[in-house]
Amino acid sequence: MDISEFYDTFFEEARELLAEMEKQLLALDVETPDAEQLNAIFRAAHSIKGGAATFGFSVLQETTHHLENLLDHARRGELVLRAAHIDRFLETKDMLEDQLEAYRNAQTPDPEAYAHIVSVLKQLAEEEMLQHVPAKHDSSESQQGEPDADGEPGGEQGAPLAVDPGPDAVPGAEGEPRMQISLMFVPDRDRELLIEELGNLGEVLGVQGDEQVCTVVLATTVAADDIEAVLCFVIEPEQILIEPLSDVAPSAGSCRLSVQAVEAVEAVEAVPAVEVSAPVRHPMEALEPPTEPADRRQSRGRRATDVPQEQGSIRVGVDKVDTIINLVGELIITQSMLEQTACASSPLDQAALVSGISQLQRNARDLQEAVMSVRMMPMDYVFSRFPRLIRDLAGRLGKQVELVSHGHDTELDKSLIERIIDPLTHLVRNSLDHGIELPDVRQAQGKSAQGTLTLSARHQGGNIVIEVMDDGAGLDRARILAKARSHGMAVDDGLSDDEVWQLIFAPGFSTAQQVSDVSGRGVGMDVVKRNIQAMGGHVELASRKGSGTTTRIVLPLTLAILEGMAIRAGEEIYILPLSAVVESLQPTSDMLFSMVGSDRLLKVREEYLGLVALHEVFDVPGARTRPEEGIVVVVQGKGRQYALLVDELIGQQQVVVKNLEKNYRKVPGVSSATILGDGRVSLILDVHDLHRLGRQGGQLAARQDGALALA
Repeated sequence: MDISEFYDTFFEEARELLAEMEKQLLALDVETPDAEQLNAIFRAAHSIKGGAATFGFSVLQETTHHLENLLDHARRGELVLRAAHIDRFLETKDMLEDQLEAYRNAQTPDPEAYAHIVSVLKQLAEEEMLQHVPAKHDSSESQQGEPDADGEPGGEQGAPLAVDPGPDAVPGAEGEPRMQISLMFVPDRDRELLIEELGNLGEVLGVQGDEQVCTVVLATTVAADDIEAVLCFVIEPEQILIEPLSDVAPSAGSCRLSVQAVEAVEAVEAVPAVEVSAPVRHPMEALEPPTEPADRRQSRGRRATDVPQEQGSIRVGVDKVDTIINLVGELIITQSMLEQTACASSPLDQAALVSGISQLQRNARDLQEAVMSVRMMPMDYVFSRFPRLIRDLAGRLGKQVELVSHGHDTELDKSLIERIIDPLTHLVRNSLDHGIELPDVRQAQGKSAQGTLTLSARHQGGNIVIEVMDDGAGLDRARILAKARSHGMAVDDGLSDDEVWQLIFAPGFSTAQQVSDVSGRGVGMDVVKRNIQAMGGHVELASRKGSGTTTRIVLPLTLAILEGMAIRAGEEIYILPLSAVVESLQPTSDMLFSMVGSDRLLKVREEYLGLVALHEVFDVPGARTRPEEGIVVVVQGKGRQYALLVDELIGQQQVVVKNLEKNYRKVPGVSSATILGDGRVSLILDVHDLHRLGRQGGQLAARQDGALALA
């Protein structure tokens, strides 16, 4: 069998284990370390080591082995943890990630980095290990207890154990429970590896095997679940049978171990007559229907297959999910075509068809929601990356920062959640470097020495809103304006705060006093804005000097299917994202006001909104030019509202989003496209860019003449 086919599974599981290790390390209190946390960290390292050994990733295996040794001493209380240890453990975790990535790319891990981290771990072991660690018993005569009545070495009370140790068998520490682990149908090369791994979990007291079953008796304090978790990196749970030998009284002296199997009864009979207080069953017996009473069966131990199965998850390739989503999209388009055809006919003649189309529409919607949920991932996938980043960066900057996060369970499309990590990372670094002040500065201002950085995510309509908030110094309006003038930007003191804040998104703009490895080069915020816009979202800023800054990112939940409002200008049909639509109305002449130049305002409930005519922006012929004859749609764009003049509202509908840039080119004012029920291409409008185009008075030839070949 070619085990390379399991590489991807190992890489994914190892990455999850490393993420869990980092999470537990950051949450660990070095003053009073929690035993469960230490065990969880140890189990993660041990599982990675076992998998690395299975696949022959020797560098990864050795690095994890050194880390595992230190973690084992820590969980046993033999290593007094300090903050420096956590730093080294986190550094090792980063190195393990690098090695994992190297193996994923079929490369050799950096030998210098490996040598450095191993040297660090060895130095920690030499410096910090307590000198009074109890020594293990060796196999010398000092191990032997007093002979029993039959001349055989016995326990403390002369009661011999049913054991027949091999030459390398060693008695377990006093008081350690014994486990019988049976490995069924395991190749020899895997048996050696598994026995070696069991040796890391305790002391192997005896091994016996045939072609079908290998039985190991282990003295260990490790739980059966943890033993199985390690073994399952190599074999299936159905091949493992773990039974406690709880009736065996452990002894500090030597013991004789008899491994009894159904096929080897004669061998057992050859052992001198001694009392067998806990016979070892052949695991194949467990596959037969039990005949003993239920209470005795329960005391026999457990099998993995006997445990109630919990609801789990499966890994599915993104390409397969994308194929399903595309098929669902085609189904929705077909449903739209049938609905349009049915509605064009007489309802009296086509009542059954119309009813069937309605049922198809409901089924298509349910299927679409079910399929889209497959791609949804919780924001915890993103938020879990930041405790480590904030801890390290705050330490480098000499600042005290507490991270608070909300909305871990809020879900977002996988394609978006992976692309949002980099923009959020820059915003967090920006808040730590520019926003939150040094402890002495904060105390001088009457603040707590420790700053607070808050990450939150929540659903809002058809969007997700992600916020990065800090209680730092806030944005300095005068400083931003001065920096903008020094860059030759046309600004004046009459700009609103929102307009001033938007200046920091200009390419090359930075208010940092000096360039550092954290910030100051002016290459960050413009990239953040560009990336968010590429995902169909926008960025909003709110700030008060001395009180902090809030950066709000608004994104669609998915890029595959959109709830939209179909509108018409001339003979062209466009789609407005429904999440951006506030209301619609038919204006009267007393609601319209002209400004200097060609700007027009619409008064809605004592509020004046800028009026953007869609036919002027896209140069659409045959459209209604008088606002009183058309319909005004109030939309939300760039954190503010404006009025969009159209000819007609066609209605709300669900549309399948097609990437316009891949199939045609980038069009200003347009985010993407879709295919209507009659086969025509309709452009999905970018309400934020439309406002900019309307203010500039630009006229863009973006007519839909059928030249866009979107399949």
